[in-house]
Amino acid sequence: MPVPDKKGFFDKPGNFRRFMAFFFASLVVLLVVDFFIAKHGYFGWEDVPDFFAAYGFVSCVLLVLAAKVLRIIVKRREDYYDR
Repeated sequence: MPVPDKKGFFDKPGNFRRFMAFFFASLVVLLVVDFFIAKHGYFGWEDVPDFFAAYGFVSCVLLVLAAKVLRIIVKRREDYYDR
């Protein structure tokens, strides 16, 4: 039985642009709000505003770079299972 051609919420370009604008605006609001929240970290650098946002971003970038290097190490040829 064929599935009816149903359009989703993100299929309309205007909805997608609105969602992305809302998403980035909420990120900016969260970064600004972080300046006004009192933190009680164990180490001095944990009290720096937006430290955890920067730490998370740098960690994500390092994970992607490590995955690229790891791919070179564990990659097999395309016909590996055919032999």
